Amino acid sequence: MQILSKSQEVTADNLANINTPGFKGNKVFYHMLKENVDGEEVVKTVPKQQIDLTQGILEPTGNVFDIGIDGDGFFVVQENGQQYLTRDGRFHLDSDGYLVNSYGANVIGTSGEIQLPEYYMANNDGGTSSQLLIAKDGTIRVDELAVDKLQLLKVDDPALLQRKGSSYFTVENTTALSEVDTGVIMQGFYEKGNVEPLNEMVDMMKNMQMFETQQKAMRTSDEILSRVTSQLGKL
Repeated sequence: MQILSKSQEVTADNLANINTPGFKGNKVFYHMLKENVDGEEVVKTVPKQQIDLTQGILEPTGNVFDIGIDGDGFFVVQENGQQYLTRDGRFHLDSDGYLVNSYGANVIGTSGEIQLPEYYMANNDGGTSSQLLIAKDGTIRVDELAVDKLQLLKVDDPALLQRKGSSYFTVENTTALSEVDTGVIMQGFYEKGNVEPLNEMVDMMKNMQMFETQQKAMRTSDEILSRVTSQLGKL
């Protein structure tokens, strides 16, 4: 019942983030754990959860600052001195010309925090607009001049990812991170969450049915033990 409760909690969180851009759902699996209790080996079933890195749908927007990743990898953003991994590529320029996400975190490129002051000024002074192009390898060009490149990182073992909120991830051991050579940058798109509502609803109903079955089994066991105890008391 504890395992089913954990599974239901994860399913509810997945459903709550259906519309969160770049959201990666959680999967629950069961781990058999052996423990020594009073000299006897006891096998316990422990619920574990892992982040599902399945590709989400890339939604076209036409916005030059909406950037999706087709394939492996995460964007790197920095907020309050801490770096995070994210698949949410809805970016924009702040008043200083820095590329930031919807939370105001700076997007990191190969040269550090990405700043596009020339593009910002050209498109906000009423003059001729500049053109911003982001290549499939993440190279950022303003009027055909390369100014920076988006940093994309991947982690080989998804179990190392630690969720921080609905959009951010961290990895405690940074040596487990490496640069991506397979992910493709898609300008004018953002990645939708990878949660399948129908599958989650089916899982939720299954969990509820199994939970109720376990409740009935426990209730029946209690009743039988109560009767046995009562009969033994009479003897």
